[in-house]
Amino acid sequence: MDALSKEDFVIPPAKYEYLDHTADVQLHAWGDTLEEAFEQCAVAMFGYMTDLERVQMTQLHHIEAEGHDLESLLFHFLDELLFMFSAEPFIVAKKVKITNFDRENFKIFATALGEEFTIGKHTQNAEVKAITYSAMQILDRPESERPELFVIVDI
Repeated sequence: MDALSKEDFVIPPAKYEYLDHTADVQLHAWGDTLEEAFEQCAVAMFGYMTDLERVQMTQLHHIEAEGHDLESLLFHFLDELLFMFSAEPFIVAKKVKITNFDRENFKIFATALGEEFTIGKHTQNAEVKAITYSAMQILDRPESERPELFVIVDI
């Protein structure tokens, strides 16, 4: 595991909510920056799948994603994290931190802190089957308003 500071284990306040959507769920996340909104959207996805209060931050995973615009970047970012959860050893992240957000080339490098999902220790909430582009919105506003994301995931 890479060297981590105490700050790496501080969980930021939740800046997301769940909005009902037929056969799917819409993740609505926001932040002080677009990067934070992306991070919060990732945590929202994991929080929908399991109770994050039960997740310890014992493992660090590096994630890379790229796209051709912000929407495809968000899609691929969440998809990479979903793959991390869906493939052995089934890692669930309690915190996701973007270490490099390249808006010109639409690339993200991030770290995910969490642990292996264990039935019995972790609750099994809804299974997220896929990320979708359906009704995806990225509201990257001027500094006076918070950036917001809306992403529908297949459950």
